[in-house]
Amino acid sequence: MSRLTIYRDDAPGTAIVRTEDAAAIADNLTPLGVRFERWESPVALTPDDDADKILAAYKPYLDELMGASGAGSADVIKLRPDSPNLPAIRAKFLSEHIHTEDEIRFFVHGAGNFILHADGKIFDVHCTQGDLISVPANTKHWFDAGEAPDFTALRVFTDTSGWVPHYTGAAVHEAFPAS
Repeated sequence: MSRLTIYRDDAPGTAIVRTEDAAAIADNLTPLGVRFERWESPVALTPDDDADKILAAYKPYLDELMGASGAGSADVIKLRPDSPNLPAIRAKFLSEHIHTEDEIRFFVHGAGNFILHADGKIFDVHCTQGDLISVPANTKHWFDAGEAPDFTALRVFTDTSGWVPHYTGAAVHEAFPAS
């Protein structure tokens, strides 16, 4: 189930908001410019389906989303506990960073946490299958799907170079592991 937990950035472990209500999650994220939606989709896929099948199945949704956001491409990211180079891949997501474009993800299977650092707070958004999240450009954040990640997500890009992080150098992510 989707969940939002908010902390003051100087008070790890003491939640000031915790909700699993999709509307409340969206309401708490909207002031940051973050888009959060639950998509009810008739698409039925398995975690083993390949990227081409996933992209084809979600094409109508992607066409609409990309048209609205001005995005130009989409791909599929899958991480599993047995993914090659998992520690290195996981490490690049765990450090606080920004992007020069919106980071748009739709969870096809599994779950992961987008953790945002804004306005003196930490917003830990636990996204699950059916969740769409769009984190605005230049928003400090990191991503954690745990030590044994198991998720498939659609990624939408406007920049043809794809996922390009700009690390902040802050260690705040160490004090706020995914909840």
